[in-house]
Amino acid sequence: MENAQTLASHNWKEIPPCYLQLEADDSFRIPVIDMSKLLDQQDPISYRDELARLRSACQDWGFFQLINHGVPEEVVEKMKNDTEEFFMLPLEKKQAYAQLPNNIEGYWLAFVPEEQKLDLVDTLFLIPRPVSERNMRFWPMHPASLRESIDKYSWEMQKVTICLLNFMSTNLGVNSEALTSAFEDGRQSIRLNFYPPCVEADNVKGFPHSDASGLSLLVQVNDVRGLQIKKNGKWLPVKPIPGAFIVNIGDMIEMMSNGEYKSIEHRVVMNSERPRLSIAVFQCPNMKTMVSPLTDLVKENGAKYKSIRYEDYLRMVHQASKLDGKSLIDNMAP
Repeated sequence: MENAQTLASHNWKEIPPCYLQLEADDSFRIPVIDMSKLLDQQDPISYRDELARLRSACQDWGFFQLINHGVPEEVVEKMKNDTEEFFMLPLEKKQAYAQLPNNIEGYWLAFVPEEQKLDLVDTLFLIPRPVSERNMRFWPMHPASLRESIDKYSWEMQKVTICLLNFMSTNLGVNSEALTSAFEDGRQSIRLNFYPPCVEADNVKGFPHSDASGLSLLVQVNDVRGLQIKKNGKWLPVKPIPGAFIVNIGDMIEMMSNGEYKSIEHRVVMNSERPRLSIAVFQCPNMKTMVSPLTDLVKENGAKYKSIRYEDYLRMVHQASKLDGKSLIDNMAP
């Protein structure tokens, strides 16, 4: 199968039907959360207001933009620059890190079964954490600084995640360890994405899905928009704030919060003139963790989700015959 950059170079007069999707609404803005206000508890009013905004974002949206997050700007910018440089390499150099059969890591052209709409995107997918599980066979040596950039970026994303989970625990009224313990030694994956320019950009969109993670953190490498979320039956575009991380609730936090926080369907739309590059980090529980609603949240209304080992949930995702929005998490009712 050709990669996305090669496919885009064909100058199609019509885009193959497998890439076509529907329209979106362009008239809203997702919540913005200021991490510095959450960390500065010497100002109790500001802290309380920001905590309430975080609760609303998790309950009503499942998405928010995180500003003043404390990640050094130089770490983020170096990660962006190295990502862009990697995708500009000749195809044969990128294919040196190609995904192997029965392995999810490496460089690949994303695809799903033929009856499903396709994502027109080239991807480098790696698992930086736990560190003991790193497979350096798939970590590019070009550009020369990419491995170090991923290592630093991975650690910063882990710190942000644990910090957010602590505040989310406060809003849920549970001990912070009830939520964070599953993620402190959990699996983290990182996905570098290159979406090429496309002549039918308004109709070429990625497949709608929710994330099988706990939290996902996204940053755009360039200023080309493309992310859309589904709210109240409409597709709504996300306009990134410079310097912010776009954070979304994954299926695992929906289950652990007993449905208090919701994962949300999202997808990507192409640009007609410029490529879009992004970096997504997926923070997940340890593979052996039994994921279920937290005990303190089921006392009144009972558990809304079945218990499942995280590696078994991932297996369900990978073996699904068709990617269909939130169908997997919706089928986890007891």
